[in-house]
Amino acid sequence: MTGRLHLSKCHREEIVSILRGHLPGAEVWAYGSRVQGRSHDGSDLDLVVRGRDGAKVSLARLGALTEAFQESRIPFVVEARDWGRLPASFHREIERCFVVLVEGAAEEGADSAQQAANERPERLQIRA
Repeated sequence: MTGRLHLSKCHREEIVSILRGHLPGAEVWAYGSRVQGRSHDGSDLDLVVRGRDGAKVSLARLGALTEAFQESRIPFVVEARDWGRLPASFHREIERCFVVLVEGAAEEGADSAQQAANERPERLQIRA
């Protein structure tokens, strides 16, 4: 498996901007073929949104996010799912291989080392 997210810098920046604008504070993971090294330029991007403290993301926000991706200049489908609405079996599948695309909001009072760790551009998690 690859340790990289198959995504150009300009597309990544646009996607992160859309995510931060529509889901402030949420953590977003990429998973699927673009993380596992099985993608091509036209492959969709699979995302899972993790709300603060495991809270579900409202359907209205997910709908607005989907619309923003459809109206963007991104030339492939971006599918975002809500972690809180997925079954545990899907959680386990995603947890096997994912990249943190957007870090969640830092807890109040977090030290500067933790905040610096949260600003890393990409983290790959692979679990057996």
